[in-house]
Amino acid sequence: MRLHVDIETYSPEPIADSGLYRYAMHPDFDILLVAFTYDDKDSIGIIDLACGAEMPAKLIKALMDPTVTKVAHNAAFERVCFTMWLRRHGYLQSDQWLDPAQWECTMVQASRCGYPMSLAEAGAALGFEKQKMAEGKSLIKVFCTPQKAKDGLFGAPTRVRPEDRPEDWQTFKDYCIRDVEVERQIDSALSWYTLTDFERDLYAIDQRINDRGVLLDLQLVKNARNADIICKGRLKEEAMKLTGLSNPGAVGQLKAWLSEKTGAGIDTLTKKDLPDIKALTDDPTVLRVLQIRAELGKSSNAKYEAMLSAVCPDGRVRGLLQFYGSRTGRWAGRLVQMQNLPQNHIEDLDFARQCLKENDLIMLELGYGNVPDTLSQLIRTAFIAPAGKTLAVCDFSAIEARVLAWLAGEGWVLDVFRSGGDIYCSTASQMFHVPIEKHGRNADLRQKGKISVLALGYGGAVAALDAMGGKRMGMSEEEEKETVTKWREANPNIVAFWAGVERAAILCVTTRETQTYRSISFRMRGKTLCVTLPSGRDLCYPEACTSVNRFGGPSIKFRGVDQTTNKWTWLETYGGKLTENITQAVARDCLATVMQRLDRDDRLPVLFHVHDEVICEVSSESYLKEIQKAFDAPIGWAQGLPLKGAGYVTPYYKKD
Repeated sequence: MRLHVDIETYSPEPIADSGLYRYAMHPDFDILLVAFTYDDKDSIGIIDLACGAEMPAKLIKALMDPTVTKVAHNAAFERVCFTMWLRRHGYLQSDQWLDPAQWECTMVQASRCGYPMSLAEAGAALGFEKQKMAEGKSLIKVFCTPQKAKDGLFGAPTRVRPEDRPEDWQTFKDYCIRDVEVERQIDSALSWYTLTDFERDLYAIDQRINDRGVLLDLQLVKNARNADIICKGRLKEEAMKLTGLSNPGAVGQLKAWLSEKTGAGIDTLTKKDLPDIKALTDDPTVLRVLQIRAELGKSSNAKYEAMLSAVCPDGRVRGLLQFYGSRTGRWAGRLVQMQNLPQNHIEDLDFARQCLKENDLIMLELGYGNVPDTLSQLIRTAFIAPAGKTLAVCDFSAIEARVLAWLAGEGWVLDVFRSGGDIYCSTASQMFHVPIEKHGRNADLRQKGKISVLALGYGGAVAALDAMGGKRMGMSEEEEKETVTKWREANPNIVAFWAGVERAAILCVTTRETQTYRSISFRMRGKTLCVTLPSGRDLCYPEACTSVNRFGGPSIKFRGVDQTTNKWTWLETYGGKLTENITQAVARDCLATVMQRLDRDDRLPVLFHVHDEVICEVSSESYLKEIQKAFDAPIGWAQGLPLKGAGYVTPYYKKD
């Protein structure tokens, strides 16, 4: 049996800031409406709990019945909200969760198939006749959140009840029913994408990780938030005195001041512009103002606010990861945005953390100078192990370089990884035909090998080297061109792989016949180009067709969500970009395999993961070896791919 369901809820917590788990754990949280249907029947029932209806016993039983597949759009919301409701009414224990293995998510399915994740945008992209009702957005603000007091700042928030606006309430019920209709259409329209058992299992693993959450050092977080406010206030005051400006944080005012002081027209004032502006002057006042600008620009410290907004009553923050958050199947960050945490490079993290926990800003400033930067580097350390446990952190070493070489058959690269060699030294040696040692002969060339490995694997050239810091490390344009040429000469199979996947993809789209290049196959499913990975999972490119690129050559055009505008539009891809998608997707599948292995062992619970790294909460440091074994073990569908995990144990999260 399949149960399609959608709910509308109330909570004083602002879900965008607090996240799903804190939202649903609030004492005043409640379910207002439940729209549902069994086995795709035409009729959709609506349960008006807000007006006194009772939850049907059949529905309660279905929610906990392992033989019933529950389907929802953003199913995590329904599952967590129903969990809290069932706990409150005595159907679940206080530590029990509805089993995510029994749920399917049409939002995730839309993402798998290359469509937008939101219900409204997915429905529009798929061209449904019945769309999500636009009225719902405003009615959610009316019925699902507290309203501002009518009697001014000090009045208590009010709550709008169904009887206060009966006509709007009926529209809201219709809106809830329509969501189930659109959800069912998505489920039907995308049923051609067959889920592997592995992907089903992985979704459940992901949900259990989000349910588990990770403990925060709340004292450190609160002190960091307060210290950031104090330090930025001091910096703004200093900048006002130095510049004489009423608001030196205003870009327009500061650009005019800098233009006058440097004698040059300052058009833009982004983080990337600051080094170029510094090069225009040796005026200590201007340099100090630019330094203040950089310190004030540490927006990463807003993550402390995000932590405090999302932390649950037990001190853990949950829901940090979005399953299938990108076309490649990689996860996206939520709330604290774990995928872009600042790295830590300061010495003696223990001392810095202790200063912060004791709220000793004077010692923090004396010891580390730049307080906002120090606070930024301490963000990772806010995630801690509870008493009696430790964090075990492990990641893949150079996973994308390994996967790319394995896909392309670049044998010498694979040999370096199998022998435990330094890939950056070996790459530079292959490029410049001289022996290179990390701290010995020709060591200066290692950096060129490193930047080449990091920047050039997906068809990039000089611009890719610049983006990775080529000019900042002193490379001239001629050096960059030479580096690109030498890297490509040293990696002919990778270069051939770009062309091979592009040729196979174009042939597949034009002939509609399945094409295979090395371990990757291409086939059309209706209007969607499906790229089948070695794991058996498909990457999807909807409405794929051939086009002509800006250089006059053939390319593939498809419909997708533009990462810059977040709009559904036509996008273009080519051999290098396809290679990047494929490589990152295979790397994701490797990490997913490790997570599945760890999930089978109750001693090794995963708290969260960042890129190619997992963080587990363990009772003994000895368990790190077990985690590393899960990383090192061969993967059945990836024969010959040399994988290696490296890890460490720590009482708090950090970049080792």
